[in-house]
Amino acid sequence: MSGVIDSIERAQLRRVPVFQAGDRVRVHFQVVEGTRRRTQVFEGVVLKRQGSGARETFTVRKQSFGVGVERTFPLHSPKIERIEVAGRGDVRRAKLYYLRDRVGRSARVRERRFGAEEAEAFEEGAMPPPEADEAPVEADPRLQAADEAVAAEAEAAAAEAAEAGGEEGAAEAPAADAPPADAPAPDEAAAEEVPAPEGEQAPEEPAADDSPAEEAPAEAPAEDEAPESDDRPEA
Repeated sequence: MSGVIDSIERAQLRRVPVFQAGDRVRVHFQVVEGTRRRTQVFEGVVLKRQGSGARETFTVRKQSFGVGVERTFPLHSPKIERIEVAGRGDVRRAKLYYLRDRVGRSARVRERRFGAEEAEAFEEGAMPPPEADEAPVEADPRLQAADEAVAAEAEAAAAEAAEAGGEEGAAEAPAADAPPADAPAPDEAAAEEVPAPEGEQAPEEPAADDSPAEEAPAEAPAEDEAPESDDRPEA
């Protein structure tokens, strides 16, 4: 049974650089904040390495504004993008706990000096292969789905806002094709613009008769009524 477990853990080992306690390293690890993912760098001196196999960890200590900060990382964690060795420390211990009691210049570790540049060495690992060191880290499918959902909601909201703004603008702006109310009709304008041919005079329109209309004759007087007959008897 132990052979099966060892084979599974061996497949999870990553290809990491060779370093030890006292070396100054830069750890590039991923930080997940909600649906966002970013890379943060933690630089400091390695205090110790402990454990073995896929469970091995290392502790890095640094001074931040006069305050000591320590952080422990799993060596083969998939969240660690890469580890850079910035300097080699000249120490003779595997655990540098004495740095916790020192401040200022006494908390520094003397670096080793070499006549020639030291070749970069890596510890053997099965995951990822050497050619995959420069490959981009694959994002979590769940985070990608959440990002796509947020982007779709934002696009839908922007489209609705654009449609609402377009409808309001169309209601406020006058129609471009509609002529103004005071403009003459097309037929009248064409008639006004066409000049009369030479030698011919345009027919004059009859002038309006401004003379007052003749008054109708008064109603003829009725015929004189016959005088009333005198029926009185003669005297």
